[in-house]
Amino acid sequence: MNFKGTAKRLEDLDLPRIGASIGVGEDELHAFMDTETRGTGFDDQGRPRILFEPHVFYRCLPAAKRAAAVKQGLACKSWGQIKYGKESAQYGRLEQALKIDETAALKACSWGLGQVLGENHIAAGYETVQEMVKAMMEDEEHHLEAIVNFIVENKIDDDMRRLAALKRPTTPDDCRTIVRVYNGAGYEKNDYHTKFAANHNKWRKIKDTPYQPELEQPAVKEPEKPVATPEPEKPAVLPPSEKKQEPDLPAPPPPDIEPVDPVKPAAPGGFFVALAKAFSRLVNRSA
Repeated sequence: MNFKGTAKRLEDLDLPRIGASIGVGEDELHAFMDTETRGTGFDDQGRPRILFEPHVFYRCLPAAKRAAAVKQGLACKSWGQIKYGKESAQYGRLEQALKIDETAALKACSWGLGQVLGENHIAAGYETVQEMVKAMMEDEEHHLEAIVNFIVENKIDDDMRRLAALKRPTTPDDCRTIVRVYNGAGYEKNDYHTKFAANHNKWRKIKDTPYQPELEQPAVKEPEKPVATPEPEKPAVLPPSEKKQEPDLPAPPPPDIEPVDPVKPAAPGGFFVALAKAFSRLVNRSA
């Protein structure tokens, strides 16, 4: 790995936008960045700024590999046993450590704007340390998101909001909980709480970038235009002279119907004659 990606710097709205996600402003995030890396996440070669931590390398290594790392001066049991050295020497140490164990070496470095330790990749929002490092190579926005994810995961976002709400100058005591969780129990040796307070006060005096989250609307996707359905072709209308002449068909023969005999009309008076005869027969039977 050459650790070079696009190395995109923060945009003006990244700080207030990401800070707003946990209810803080630019000043609180600037304090983190200035305390950890003087506000820049990439070195002069476009690589994420790192600090190789020998004691972290030791604890992340499998036991079978520790002796080799100790022998090369890359690992130690306790913090401070091996000096950090110059910033320019950090990638050289990392390259040596990678030859022993890649994952342990990446976990042993603090990365980017917030110097998030690779060992804390889960808290920073990444399944693997390799994924975190690749993101750090691309954009300082990811550095800032990793800081915020770590803050929330370690439950110091309330402390950050308390800083944001202060109406008086920030004191080192206001920052102790934050830097103790973020930098470890030895924070006082490096005076992190004092540096954090000073950086916070500095940025509180600087006007923030105007930011209105309600104006950040997602781009509206234009509806797709319906595809026109082609109309069926109309049959060509032929002029009368070109129309096909259908031959005249003969008329169908009439259906075979049996003739019906006409009903003969009854003879005049026939009804009364029949009635008289029937009455006569009835009288005779009675006699």
